[in-house]
Amino acid sequence: MTSATHDAPALLARTELSLPHTHVDTVFVDGAWQPSRGTGRNPVTDPATGEVWGSVPDGTPDDVDAAVGSAQRAFQGEWPRLTPSERAAYLLRIADEVEKRAEELSLTNSRENGSPVAESAGAAANAAGIFRYFATLAEYLEREDVRPFPRGGGESVVRREPLGVCALIAPWNFPINLVIIKLAPALLAGCTVVIKPASPTPLSIRVIIDAVAAAGVPAGVVNLVTGSGRLGDVLVKHPGVAKVAFTGSTPVGRKIAAACGELLRPVTLELGGKSSAIVLPDADLDAMSKVLIKSSMRNTGQTCYISTRILAPASRYDEVVDMVTATIAAGKQGDPLEPDTVFGPCATESQYRTVLEYVESGLSEGARATTGGRAASLGGGLENGYFVEPTVFADVTPDMRISREEIFGPVVTILKYNDAGGSVEEAVALANNTEFGLGGLVFGADEDAALAVADRMDTGSVGLNFFASNHAAPFGGRHDSGLGTEYGIEGLNAYLSYKSIHRKV
Repeated sequence: MTSATHDAPALLARTELSLPHTHVDTVFVDGAWQPSRGTGRNPVTDPATGEVWGSVPDGTPDDVDAAVGSAQRAFQGEWPRLTPSERAAYLLRIADEVEKRAEELSLTNSRENGSPVAESAGAAANAAGIFRYFATLAEYLEREDVRPFPRGGGESVVRREPLGVCALIAPWNFPINLVIIKLAPALLAGCTVVIKPASPTPLSIRVIIDAVAAAGVPAGVVNLVTGSGRLGDVLVKHPGVAKVAFTGSTPVGRKIAAACGELLRPVTLELGGKSSAIVLPDADLDAMSKVLIKSSMRNTGQTCYISTRILAPASRYDEVVDMVTATIAAGKQGDPLEPDTVFGPCATESQYRTVLEYVESGLSEGARATTGGRAASLGGGLENGYFVEPTVFADVTPDMRISREEIFGPVVTILKYNDAGGSVEEAVALANNTEFGLGGLVFGADEDAALAVADRMDTGSVGLNFFASNHAAPFGGRHDSGLGTEYGIEGLNAYLSYKSIHRKV
């Protein structure tokens, strides 16, 4: 042990890790790891320390051609001709293989994007759960669908067929599960895929590919390329791709939507959010405090659906501010590899600078930081990490940038609404006064009243007194938050094409 690592336990902890993928030269094509066709490299940086610890090929159009060609050949082969139950059996084997790799998956994920291991430790189980859920939908695909003509005289046999080669493009905040929620339904449907992870987080998905290979999935069904956003653009526009599924920022999503519109190519887009938590006058603030971080600052605020705008009734505004401030301030910020860390770093240096810009914007526009409000200064080997203090802004008004724009960092805002006479009209108007529509929350002791408020929120998902994803229920955004849905039968249908065969009875 050097004196430097002795004084820097975070650095020492990293020297003791043994991860399966660090500096690699390959992409996954035709069922095997193959050298990239290019010579460029993309570094992988640990955002907690600022150190480069891995690298991957900066892929080329030739890599994309090879991967799409592999997927096309596989689509012409046995995979789409297996029964849905046979494909479901592969999904179940993949789930088992993913769970075997839970620790290496968690640690690789945390080193890539700084997610605390308390968060990333659940990635394997959640991914396995998604595969297992979609395996249960094989019966839905196998069910005969015959629809009589409304006026009689004939009937139509409706076939559900896989679309073809699908491009799956994932973001850096949840690099595993935001691939799996695309991969599992695509495979069950009978599609073949090319995966392109975000450039900051290209290594953890390789663990999933290892699981796919170990499960015996036929060669060419699943392919992986790595590279910058430029490579994603090549993949989206490739003539061999039949469908695109993307999770990421709204500006990038608009470009992908434009390209797919020009090509008349189906696309699913899960984009940004600026969701609101409406605190009703009768809300139990103690109960709210127990779910606040997961609901409003999960993964250090780097979660698309979390409710980072807290709308508090004027009659209880100070109470809400005090509770939110105390709850956020009590969460430990530190090394994401330590099991009790609640808040890690921003995932990239660019995002770190963006978040600090928003913090400065909030302060300059008159918001009051009740905790945080600056870059964090940590020691023990974390001095060069991309840490921003978890920040709560009170006295926020709807016109402020921090109230309107997605920050994607450890910042929550608290706005006041007029609840005179128990009215929630202003709260609902504030919640809907956004270009986004992805998540939302209603906190209230009267669940019927909370449900009535949730019904009025213009958004894709709303939680009552907590928020969680349900693999069986559709998840998707409205307005600038995206197009289409994932999860549930609706998420499976996104990978299907329909054929009606009409016949006389």
